[in-house]
Amino acid sequence: MQGKLQLALITSFAVLLRCCVTYHSHSGEGRPPMYGDYEAQRHWQEITLNLPVDKWYINTTDNNLQYWGLDYPPLTAYHSLLLGHVANRIDPSFAKLGESRGFESATHKYFMRLTVLIADILIYLPAIVYFMINSCSWGSCKFDESNIFKFTKRDLAVLTALIYPGLILIDHGHFQYNCVSLGLFVAAVAVIVQDSFVVSSVLFVLALNYKQMELYHALPFFFYILGRHTPGKTRSWSHCVRMLTCISLAVLLTFYVIWIPFLKSRDLFFSAVLRLFPFSRGVFEDKVANVWCAINVVCKLRQIFTNEQLAKICLTITTCAVLPSCVSLYLSSTRKAFMLALINSALAFFLFSFQVHEKSILLVAVPVLLYFHSDPLPCFWFLIISHFSMLPLFIKDKLYLAYLGTMVFYFCSVSWIWPDLFYNGRTNSTLNKDKSKSKGRVKQHKKSKLLSDLLNYSKKSWLLVAFYGSISGALLLSIVSPFVKPPARYPDLFPLLISMYSCGHFVIFFIYFNYVQLFVLRKEIVTNKVKSH
Repeated sequence: MQGKLQLALITSFAVLLRCCVTYHSHSGEGRPPMYGDYEAQRHWQEITLNLPVDKWYINTTDNNLQYWGLDYPPLTAYHSLLLGHVANRIDPSFAKLGESRGFESATHKYFMRLTVLIADILIYLPAIVYFMINSCSWGSCKFDESNIFKFTKRDLAVLTALIYPGLILIDHGHFQYNCVSLGLFVAAVAVIVQDSFVVSSVLFVLALNYKQMELYHALPFFFYILGRHTPGKTRSWSHCVRMLTCISLAVLLTFYVIWIPFLKSRDLFFSAVLRLFPFSRGVFEDKVANVWCAINVVCKLRQIFTNEQLAKICLTITTCAVLPSCVSLYLSSTRKAFMLALINSALAFFLFSFQVHEKSILLVAVPVLLYFHSDPLPCFWFLIISHFSMLPLFIKDKLYLAYLGTMVFYFCSVSWIWPDLFYNGRTNSTLNKDKSKSKGRVKQHKKSKLLSDLLNYSKKSWLLVAFYGSISGALLLSIVSPFVKPPARYPDLFPLLISMYSCGHFVIFFIYFNYVQLFVLRKEIVTNKVKSH
């Protein structure tokens, strides 16, 4: 009962934090003619409510695709249709065809903000809580008397995930519904690590059909399922074939049910699919913290290669980047390897794939949140930089104060609720103990132990120096960017510096998490097998 009370308190606080952010500006507020993502979401409600299904992805006089054409999969369209009906009942002017463009009344803003909050409460928040309760090992999970609320480690992991500022500011500030697709993704992860492969596959297909960017996570799901159903000592051929058949049928049936309205004709189907992958936009649009944008500073890619060539280059390099992690996952299909593969796959897609948006870093951040309790400091470091990488977008949306406030709040909160985040208490206490014992006569193995602890302490010190140096750089750019005017020759200087600074970090994180999966985790698995024998 007491554990449930802690979770209720944490969830309520997370909802309150989201409510506070909703009072800030949103994307494109008061900026015609295109406004921003807020208008895009409202416009999709207008289109889906007033036009037949076979016109949603087709360019017509009533649906000019150049004005926020619907470019997400059918599940997003169905969600927009549902919200359109609710909006129409509240006030028909909210989604009146052709006459509601740029609609920004106070009532409509409350309505739109509430729709995101409800989606968050119904999908993302419960998925995070369910994952932490049922999919992680917390030992005896006794209450920690060191904090006044008696939070357990599990509670702290839930709180850390639910107050991550990047997702909160994008959904409840900038304005999107990432909480739906990411919530379905988290639910899919939560049940697949409990060996509910069919249910997980259905949930992931729903996430993928809400936002196509969930392809970032598709390969780890595929290789994990395949690895867990490869015939071995404990798995027979018949069992593996039967399970893979059931999973395949579940996936195909779910896709079919979602896409039924668009299977009436070949042209209708392909027009919808082509809207989901707009290759004509180029390798990137805004200053995004990936490799291609960084390379473009010294080598103008779009002047050297065609869009088609760049797409092929991106596909090849992304495949090469994600393959080691996926092959390793197939060979060692453990739950920890699966979590790391989700991070590595999403990071590979973010860094090297075609047409990446700055908000796509959330697809990496959420798996990092799920893995946080296993490796707190690198995960915390990544989450801070991921939030920082979207700063140009927040400044553009007049969310700078919200960005700065949530950044400082998250840093202080996580530092407080994870007191051992920045130091290894066991190492330090052992070091002090060994120092006192080293006086006088000590045995050789004690000296070796002391030397080992000194080396570990030195490594930790250098890591902390690197961490604080990195965060200081991010803080400096955060303060300078909105207040210092760039040179006239380089109007995009600060967004470019932010993207390159963040990209450098993401490349290092990509190397680190791959190293942990391919070497550290593999070594642990081999060691455990030897011990078991």
